[in-house]
Amino acid sequence: MKRLLEQFADQSVDGLPPADVDADVARGRRALRRIKARRRTTGVLCIAAATTAVLVAGNQAKWWDGGEAEVATDQAPPPATSAPQPGEAKPAQTPATMSMYSDQVLRLTANRQAWSGVSCTLTPQGWTAEPTGDRVVLNPPSVRTSDTDTAAQVELSRSDQPQSLSGIRVTEQDGKVFHVGSSGGREIGQVKLGERWLVAKLPVEHQDWTDDLVRRFLDSCTLS
Repeated sequence: MKRLLEQFADQSVDGLPPADVDADVARGRRALRRIKARRRTTGVLCIAAATTAVLVAGNQAKWWDGGEAEVATDQAPPPATSAPQPGEAKPAQTPATMSMYSDQVLRLTANRQAWSGVSCTLTPQGWTAEPTGDRVVLNPPSVRTSDTDTAAQVELSRSDQPQSLSGIRVTEQDGKVFHVGSSGGREIGQVKLGERWLVAKLPVEHQDWTDDLVRRFLDSCTLS
């Protein structure tokens, strides 16, 4: 650049003072340094602006993810739930309702025991029969035969007349008439066999003894 300026300086121009090449070169260098300094400053500012944008975006993401609890507000934080202290009343819990006698699904199985007065080819699985004259008492597996818990038993008996039942459901199948209803606070199932009726008094908790199961059980029985 200095060489070019010296060549131009050798060419005199009327009305202009002689050229000072060294001063022109010095001014050009100072201008170049200013340009470089501005570029460095602009680069630093761009980096700072990008960093600030990243930090702001990160804080916004934290707010959206639940970090807003870190921002100061005028509202007081909700009181923390504390464990009940000794002496404090605890909420009452309702115990689950369970059957005292039905600890497994009730099924009918083949009966291989001979009963007197009443004979049935099916019997509740696991139940124990106690034939006594014209009656047969069946005890569930959870009740020993020596116990007298009649509320858990099924009692089979013969009758010349049908029992008077409330809420009666009548089913006729294969020429037999089946009645299921309630009497004296107990569910009763009965079927007419010839001239007499076979009556089955069901347990107090009889939810396993559905109408269909009672009908199938009585349908397997005969009177002698």
